[in-house]
Amino acid sequence: MSDAPSSPATTAASGSWPAPTPTEPVHARVSVPGSKSLTNRELVLAAIADGPSLLTGALHSDDSVRMIEALRTLGVSIEPVPGDSPFGPDLDVTPPARFTGGTTIDCGQAGTVMRFVSPIAGLAVGDVHVTAHPTAMHRPMGAMIQALREVGADIDDAGSWALPFDIRGHGHLRGGEVTVDASQSSQFVSGLLLAAARFDVGLRLIHDGERLPSLPHIEMTVEALARRGVHVEHPSPNEWVVPAGPVRGKDVAIEPDLSNAAPFLAAAILTDGSVTVPGWPAHSTQPGALLADILPVMGAHASRRAGALTITAGDRIAGVDLDLSAASELTPTLFALAAFADAPTTFHGIGHIRGHETDRISALVDNLRALGGDAEEREDGIHIRPRPLHGGTWRAHHDHRIATAGAVIGLRVPGVMVDDIGTTAKTMPEFPRLWADMLA
Repeated sequence: MSDAPSSPATTAASGSWPAPTPTEPVHARVSVPGSKSLTNRELVLAAIADGPSLLTGALHSDDSVRMIEALRTLGVSIEPVPGDSPFGPDLDVTPPARFTGGTTIDCGQAGTVMRFVSPIAGLAVGDVHVTAHPTAMHRPMGAMIQALREVGADIDDAGSWALPFDIRGHGHLRGGEVTVDASQSSQFVSGLLLAAARFDVGLRLIHDGERLPSLPHIEMTVEALARRGVHVEHPSPNEWVVPAGPVRGKDVAIEPDLSNAAPFLAAAILTDGSVTVPGWPAHSTQPGALLADILPVMGAHASRRAGALTITAGDRIAGVDLDLSAASELTPTLFALAAFADAPTTFHGIGHIRGHETDRISALVDNLRALGGDAEEREDGIHIRPRPLHGGTWRAHHDHRIATAGAVIGLRVPGVMVDDIGTTAKTMPEFPRLWADMLA
């Protein structure tokens, strides 16, 4: 019997949380848990591999627990083993001889689970019912449903093009050429690429849409596949070719979650201090890696030494005009910084974040206005005009990144109350403790 969590992580206590306002500059060294994006990709690849894999430094959060539960439901063995991470055990993953259906997968609020596991469910023998938390039913899935049908999946969505739906698995998927509009989420591309080597004839995937957001996440997927012996050809900017073949079982070390480091690095800037995050990789496909370039544009100083990134406050926070299409998940933290800049800020290329855990653009604008701020929604972005703020309620909207943005605002504004800090458990259950330790 496994002693890994059998239900979503709950380390972050639910309920209202008064965001601390420090009276002195923050000077801290903050280690963050493993990357959610990498953990869930490696779990999927380990599940379809030709032998066991060991994932070290894996994330333990709501999203990763949902992924573990989903894969176990399909017959994958995932066992915790002692490791060196202070955030939880390593994971020993053994793929099944065949994936088994006759079950239900609850994706919770995890976009990676609904989009990465659905192709795996198509490889199962038997019916798989795929559902999610009521607050996540709105998340786009139509493009994935259509693509899976094109590669041979038998899906009954009752005509909704959305969750919930049933996949009637026949033990294999044909594969072949598929055209998908991934404008709403790069996860449509990643989900198909991750499973493609197990399709009968592989996959030729073509993106046909106005834009392709979060390109680093697709690069992350391609790199993860390459580590396991799957070479993805990329003959044109919107085309990927994956041959059918084995996926190697492999031991993989998970990088720290660089996007989850963003609020802590922002704390250095807003308190005129300095924060160091150890384990910062020299090269990474995580969008959070761009913080080392973006934060200096906003006036901070960045330095690397001995595998760590240090952000130190500059003499101002600069208003900027930035295309965040490659790093849209950083928007909430950068929005919070921009609220205290010396000039207006515009972020664009982020229209797709309206379909994340919540409509992030609307949530950020409404929250800032409730504290006396001035921001406006744009079709593909957001505009912030700095002005004095006052305390009040910051609504998390069931979104971990909206919640942490409230914590960042509270560094400068006394009396900010985040209505549900527990939502940070989605990707970082330890957030309240790590935040308190940093400020201490």
